[in-house]
Amino acid sequence: MSAVVVTAVFHPREGRKQELADAMRRGIETVHTESGCELYSIHDAEDGTITMIEKWSSVEELDAHGDGEPVKTLLADIEELVESGPTVTRMYPLPRGAAEQGAL
Repeated sequence: MSAVVVTAVFHPREGRKQELADAMRRGIETVHTESGCELYSIHDAEDGTITMIEKWSSVEELDAHGDGEPVKTLLADIEELVESGPTVTRMYPLPRGAAEQGAL
């Protein structure tokens, strides 16, 4: 198994950014208990987006997360708060240097 890092960028509707962040926070604790979840954290980006940064122990565990109820609930909760669906990017580490600094 190989770790996978994900960014999911959400574009809030005008004036709905705080509501979006609040809606995204509701399922965090549940996701943190999912198998393979190493990181699942919301970030406020300078460009006005909200970005979820995730790290999963394997693609299989990430795929299970993507098919799970917390994601379905999240997407339903934010439907009216975003311009469109999130831009999701999967990334795979190319470690170099110190183990704790060379890969997320």
